[in-house]
Amino acid sequence: MTLPTLFIPHGAGPCFFMDWTRGPADTWDRTAAWLKGLVANLPERPKAILVVSGHWEAPVFTVGSSPRPPMLFDYYGFPEETYRLRFDAPGSPALAKRVRELLEKAGVSTAEAVERGYDHGVFVPLLLATPDADIPVVQLSLRHDLDPEAHLAAGRALAPLRDEGVLIVGSGMSWHNMAGFSPAFTAKSQAFDAWLETAIADPATRDAALAHWDRAPYARDAHPREEHLAPLFVAAGAAQGEPGRVAFRDVAMDVALSGYEFGVAA
Repeated sequence: MTLPTLFIPHGAGPCFFMDWTRGPADTWDRTAAWLKGLVANLPERPKAILVVSGHWEAPVFTVGSSPRPPMLFDYYGFPEETYRLRFDAPGSPALAKRVRELLEKAGVSTAEAVERGYDHGVFVPLLLATPDADIPVVQLSLRHDLDPEAHLAAGRALAPLRDEGVLIVGSGMSWHNMAGFSPAFTAKSQAFDAWLETAIADPATRDAALAHWDRAPYARDAHPREEHLAPLFVAAGAAQGEPGRVAFRDVAMDVALSGYEFGVAA
């Protein structure tokens, strides 16, 4: 069984685990419900999960190789209880090694980080998707130049993992402008979201569209800096030649937010 690849919105900090007071109390309920069904709705339960988070950048693609990654609370100003969250999924040094082998074989430089913990782009959504923390998780960094073609190529190199029971997840946000969560940006977010839906759908044109994503309507309104979009490039690259589709869509904090699935027939 070949697993699909996913791009997921991971919300705002630890938003799913606190009383939300920066808008309606149910702002993140629909995203949370979708994330809770993420693994259950796959064609088979993954043996491991490889997460590319928008919250880790490095000079080269870097793999977390700890067998027991600690927590990395890389958010600020949230309620005290959100710093007591625990996600105790094991790491997988064997998968980390396999990731490096595949990337290096494709001519992609890599490194490993033995001590790095799970950042909130990993533990926040996976606490919902895998609450028992019983699936090994390995995190892969972005490359700090955020070059779309390099991240698409990394995804292509990692595609064999899908036949080895590994779920490849890009964790970011389809809209990520910290000054752009307001009604003034609703229509712009919807236009960018519509462009993304079209861009990812056709595998024949997807790479070229994503390589020039910044030409999309309101692209820099959506992503003044594209670290939260770059995980999508990896997820898309790992499903080269296969269709992409919107798996989830919502309006939260006045902007359109979507999740995407690659490698499943429409």
